Amino acid sequence: MAAGVVLVGGGFVAANAATTSGDAKKAGVHYPVDKKADGVAAVVSAANAFLNTLDSDQQAETVLDYSQANATAWSNLPCGSSCRVGIQTGSLSDEQLAALKNVLKVALGTGEGTGYEHVLETLLADDQLASAESSGSGPAAPSSDASASADPSADPSATASGAPTGAPPSGGTGAGGGGYGSDIYLMAFLGTPSVDGTWQLQFGGHHLAVNVTYKDGKVAGASPYFTGVEPTSWTADDGTTYEPMAKFRNGMLALTGSLSTEQLAKAKLSESFSDVLLGPGEDGQFPETKEGIKASELSPKQQKLVLAAIHPWVAGVDDATAKKLLKTYARELNKTYIGYSGGTGLDTQGDYVRIDGPSVWIEFVCQNGFVYQDKVHYHTVYRDHTRDYGSEFSFS
Repeated sequence: MAAGVVLVGGGFVAANAATTSGDAKKAGVHYPVDKKADGVAAVVSAANAFLNTLDSDQQAETVLDYSQANATAWSNLPCGSSCRVGIQTGSLSDEQLAALKNVLKVALGTGEGTGYEHVLETLLADDQLASAESSGSGPAAPSSDASASADPSADPSATASGAPTGAPPSGGTGAGGGGYGSDIYLMAFLGTPSVDGTWQLQFGGHHLAVNVTYKDGKVAGASPYFTGVEPTSWTADDGTTYEPMAKFRNGMLALTGSLSTEQLAKAKLSESFSDVLLGPGEDGQFPETKEGIKASELSPKQQKLVLAAIHPWVAGVDDATAKKLLKTYARELNKTYIGYSGGTGLDTQGDYVRIDGPSVWIEFVCQNGFVYQDKVHYHTVYRDHTRDYGSEFSFS
């Protein structure tokens, strides 16, 4: 991954006409900012600083009720605001975008390999898709009235069972519809950001869903977390090569590559998968029976590879929370299962790897590309059996 990522040429940093300038500016609520805060208090302070750049209407778009309906309103589809809540990046001024980015930086960590850097590179990938689409090198983004094709990513909501996992794309581009590009991502605070209440930070768009739940000044949940990418790698005009999900893929490859023939036979799943099983709309639907090979049957070196494979997804949140989660998953390792379907190369449609523990749940699947049809692209999801949405909702 490239360090010091700067987004250029996309809506995430471009100035927009729909800003809060002149007479159109309406005074909003003033939120207190504490520049000396740390931990969750620093996230609250950054959130308040962002809210202070917004007018009253924009604040009303951003700060929403903390409800199950709002909390679960995320998707991996390019469906813009039709399947998400919050304020859209493409409607913000440069000042507001900078403040929004600072919220993500404080909440997700800074530096190489952090959740913040991964978000930036995911948005770059979506700008790459938008560019390819506009240049005619690929088909248009899928729409609600588009006919199904043999490519499962034309309907990325399909699960192994064929059931939908999210709202269909609305079609079109811009504020109300779907499409590709870093200006079609949304930020929401579900509940008022605070150090003594319960609220959720939600940021997402095509191939990205960040959900962090805070309770009484602590991170209560860092999942669900969906991340995918198309194209999987590309070289920018300045010669920089980006591969946002290399560490995610490589950890899984190292793990499956360490398995013996006998272990691979035990790890093989009976089903085949065209997408992740527990994507949007599948909250709480964990399989009742765990499948694959138990980590207790692996060597100590292989068990370390399991934890190393888990780490990139857990690293999507702040470092302190990531360490706590990884310690929990390490304690539960002997009861954690590793399974795969298709091949183990993660380079072919239907290649699929799963890690399923008492708490952790991670899926990685390859799909044929939709815009870059001669290549695969990745869908992944990280969940926690007990900590999704900070354990605030029941999905029985």
